[in-house]
Amino acid sequence: MTDIFVGNEDEFKDRGRKVIAHGDLEIGVFRLDGGFYAYENRCPHQGGPVCQGRVLNRVMEVLGEDKTSQGLKWAEEDVHIVCPWHGFEFNIKTGRHPGAKGVRLRPYDVKVKDGEVYVVV
Repeated sequence: MTDIFVGNEDEFKDRGRKVIAHGDLEIGVFRLDGGFYAYENRCPHQGGPVCQGRVLNRVMEVLGEDKTSQGLKWAEEDVHIVCPWHGFEFNIKTGRHPGAKGVRLRPYDVKVKDGEVYVVV
């Protein structure tokens, strides 16, 4: 296993990201709520550059007691990355698609040592 330097911890804002290349492999590294998460920059749907997509909170539909729509709301605790090719969404903390738990991004471990961020490949 190899530790690949990504950048300094203070270079990442909350919800920030950096996409790095290691040979033919591209990896997106995200900072969210003080933690770091890394995934292969390849959407399992059709191979799009998922880590370069928009970062936004999951949109949830609010249903009334009669199951009619009462509108939409943002889920504050559930932040997603949205693939720019076809809109597939994945939870940044888990890498999982919200509607198909078996569909997920390929994760990589992240280490922070002395203020420096590394991905383990």
